[in-house]
Amino acid sequence: MAVTMADITHLRKMTGAGMMDCKNALTESDNDFDKAVEIIRK
Repeated sequence: MAVTMADITHLRKMTGAGMMDCKNALTESDNDFDKAVEIIRK
């Protein structure tokens, strides 16, 4: 499943991370927000 702009925006609001960091985290976690948050916080 492709990462959408809405997903990136939602993750940015949750974490305060940059767009590319959010996109990469969502891609790596297969769009799992909980895993993406963990990836960003590493």
